[in-house]
Amino acid sequence: MSQPSENSHHVRRVVLPSGRAIEVVYFENQPTGRAAHAAPVPSRERLDLHCCSECDKQLVYPVEWEESSPTHWEVQLRCPNCEWSTVGLYDQETVDRFDEELDRGTELLVRDLKRLTRANMEDEVERFTSALDSDAIWPMDF
Repeated sequence: MSQPSENSHHVRRVVLPSGRAIEVVYFENQPTGRAAHAAPVPSRERLDLHCCSECDKQLVYPVEWEESSPTHWEVQLRCPNCEWSTVGLYDQETVDRFDEELDRGTELLVRDLKRLTRANMEDEVERFTSALDSDAIWPMDF
């Protein structure tokens, strides 16, 4: 005779890139892996995961993240400035804000990369033009 289970579960349908659909069953009361050791962060606090709690720099990035339940994520964080790292469980709203901040940071990096690339190309063109004007480039250089 089977005992009634104290674990609640949630079924989620996932469509794979191949087009095939599978059902994933989430058990709320059975954390696995590192999530069993990670302390859930109270959802009442507004956490900005991109801010380091040790050095206050806004450089924290995710090393790993994995869905722990339908409402929480297990995230391993790292600060490259002070080498601080942690693993924690965070609610969906906190992770969504973190994801938006990561997207914003990526946009800033790409914009800076484009600006640097353009400046470097302008510098190369200027040096090449200067070398042509001073007859410093010969056919044998190519």
